[in-house]
Amino acid sequence: MLDGFIRVAAASPKVKVSDVDFNVSQTVLLARKAAENDTAVVVFPELGLTGYTCGDLFNQNALLNKAIDGLYDLAEQTRDLNTVLIVGLPVQVGGKLYNCAAVVYQGEILGIVPKQNVPNYSEFYELRHFKPFDDSENVAIEDDVCFGRMVFDCNDLTFAVEICEDLWVSSSPSEEYVNNGAQIIFNLSCSDEIIGKAQFRRDLVKMQSAKLMAAYVYCDAGIGESTQDLVFAGHNIIAENGKILAESKRFANENEDDAILYADIDLERLEADRRKANTFTSDLAGYSGVEVVRFNAEFPDITPARAISKTPFVPENKTDLESRCEDILSMQAAGLYTRLKAINCKKAVIGLSGGLDSTLALIVTIHAFDKLGIDRKGIIGITMPGFGTTARTKNNSVNIAEQYGCTLREISISEAVTQHFKDIGHDMDVHDITYENSQARERTQILMDIANQEGGLVIGTGDLSELALGWATYNGDHMSMYGVNCSIPKTLVRYLVSYESQRTADINPSLSQALADIVATPVSPELLPPTEDGKISQKTEETVGPYELHDFFLYYMIRYGFTPSKIYRMALQAFDGSYNAETIYKWEETFLRRFFAQQFKRSCVPDGPKVGTVSLSPRGDWRMPSDASRNVWIEDLETVKGE
Repeated sequence: MLDGFIRVAAASPKVKVSDVDFNVSQTVLLARKAAENDTAVVVFPELGLTGYTCGDLFNQNALLNKAIDGLYDLAEQTRDLNTVLIVGLPVQVGGKLYNCAAVVYQGEILGIVPKQNVPNYSEFYELRHFKPFDDSENVAIEDDVCFGRMVFDCNDLTFAVEICEDLWVSSSPSEEYVNNGAQIIFNLSCSDEIIGKAQFRRDLVKMQSAKLMAAYVYCDAGIGESTQDLVFAGHNIIAENGKILAESKRFANENEDDAILYADIDLERLEADRRKANTFTSDLAGYSGVEVVRFNAEFPDITPARAISKTPFVPENKTDLESRCEDILSMQAAGLYTRLKAINCKKAVIGLSGGLDSTLALIVTIHAFDKLGIDRKGIIGITMPGFGTTARTKNNSVNIAEQYGCTLREISISEAVTQHFKDIGHDMDVHDITYENSQARERTQILMDIANQEGGLVIGTGDLSELALGWATYNGDHMSMYGVNCSIPKTLVRYLVSYESQRTADINPSLSQALADIVATPVSPELLPPTEDGKISQKTEETVGPYELHDFFLYYMIRYGFTPSKIYRMALQAFDGSYNAETIYKWEETFLRRFFAQQFKRSCVPDGPKVGTVSLSPRGDWRMPSDASRNVWIEDLETVKGE
């Protein structure tokens, strides 16, 4: 199981009501198709071996006996498959009839799980035939097959099964199953279609997976069940911790290709979420009458077919992106608004470079001042041209300050830094780290001193990506009095500024145009002299690497604790066609080396609001010794060489 990825499926075969032989043959057919696609576990609909809509035929011994025979026949026919099958059928135990799910692997019946919540309302009348399972202890039936509530444990995969109504009740069996270690819940269902039910079902599966921090595989009966009174659509859904990974077309299972829904579950991702949430409890001790059934299987390594976004911090859907941008700007502004109000401060000082980060900081400050009802003239935007400043960035910084109605001041740092070089004996022609950092620290000193003069706050402009890489001058742009961008990655900064540009297009076209040009400007600290034609010579991404790669590495390392080798393989898939393997490896190694070496800068960052799941604040989210060794991570990355 490479990198914790495992393929699962929900299959809705053609059904003939009460024709067990036909139903077994169709189940085997789809089971083989699933196995050919490297599926580890495939689940089929509720009572699928007989059909759900048999009615009083469930009281006929001929059908019940045939169903058990069909189960053993199915097990024998699939003995050669390296795929776990979960099928539905009626089972008699102790003089009672139960609606059950049988778990089968390579000819062996691993266990039979009865339905615990049997509906008897509206169109459902299951109590006429089936008993709800509520025994406090599980039992063993023929061939020592366990019957009752259970969790199935196979190497790194742990799963459980519930049936239809078990999901719809207020306290579902799956809650106990995940407390007993289940990572994936499989649900066999026969849920009829009525207006509005599909959306409700979709939301229910999605939210149950989120509540359980699990994957949830929901398999529904489709065409073939009796339509005497109801219709069934084969609405299959696979969700992972609050996100729907795959969803089938309804009324489409006549076509074999549409009858199986696949998704690749990231078990390591689920375990990372559970590990981080200390309120989540999980144990394989078999508590609350839940039996643990262990078996051995070696499921195939897969290259995940699930989409892996290049920009995990950025929603792919345009509507979601606009909503996310509005939420983030509101949260950033709320953080600053609350701080200003708490200290009764009516002035803010921002260094405007004409770049993305300082522009976003200004936008956030505008929103905060507007919310407070404070005159925007209290926002003092300071442009501080130096040795590397270009006309493009300077003009943009001046333009947006004027368009927003802020107070604008220009203070050149060239003379002060030149004097500083003379004082410390530094050659002006040596463009080293001293040359660059002296300018950054001079700018910070100006901002801090003006804030003291005005009784205001210096608003930090540095972003999350820069914190991760340590791409900031210590006690220079690294420092402020409140950092509004501290948990905004560079890839998202660009979208936020672009969103503001679009939002202001009709209100203030000049402002919108200036913001759009800032989005199009190469990222640069502009600390080295420009080219002869006045263009930016120092492009950050040429030195430190593409931010879209670094944000990708950052997200999966911090959010889920993935190994560098797994992140590398995910990046190969996500950036296929954009970067080759050598380039991805180079910049991931750079990321790791810089991330570990630059922790000391993160240990003393200013206050700032957390807005996403990834944050590097030493007070809330990320505690790491500044002298920690990176060797384990580098060694893991080195294992992918030659793949």
